Amino acid sequence: MSPPEQNGWIEAVVAEYERPLTRYALHMLGDVERARDVVQDVFLRCLAQDRDKLSLNLRAWLYTVCRNRVLDILRKESRMRTSDESGLLALKGNEPPPEQGVQQKEVLGRALQMLAALPQRQQEVLRLKFQDGLSYKEIAAVTTHSVSYVGVLLHEGMKTLRTRLAPLGPEA
Repeated sequence: MSPPEQNGWIEAVVAEYERPLTRYALHMLGDVERARDVVQDVFLRCLAQDRDKLSLNLRAWLYTVCRNRVLDILRKESRMRTSDESGLLALKGNEPPPEQGVQQKEVLGRALQMLAALPQRQQEVLRLKFQDGLSYKEIAAVTTHSVSYVGVLLHEGMKTLRTRLAPLGPEA
């Protein structure tokens, strides 16, 4: 592949996946700058791979490499950090109309707090499914859990969130 073709391809990959991968890494690292560094490393590794092999399951490959890089960092530091909620809101995108903004931010804040109270495995699969739109099979590939266990984690997490969100009313 010629360099101009390679550049166009990687630019398209970065345009599509930079935000969701940064958000995913941010949830695990709790630091926007470190999350961006991880994502940059993921794209550098992507450039070193055979594009034809990657195209078969690019999204799962990107998330897997991102997750593994984050886990390496966390192991090296030997501690976990909580998510930077202001960073999460900045990466959220698609802002609601001003009249809905305050209420939705309050509900989002409560939902993020409740999500953060779930076990780490449930948090991760819920974020991959609902924030990043990965399929059960892709989530299984990223997390190295079986597809059926991904389903169990999603079901248990959603059940817990529904129970906790019910007292907030139908707008939550």
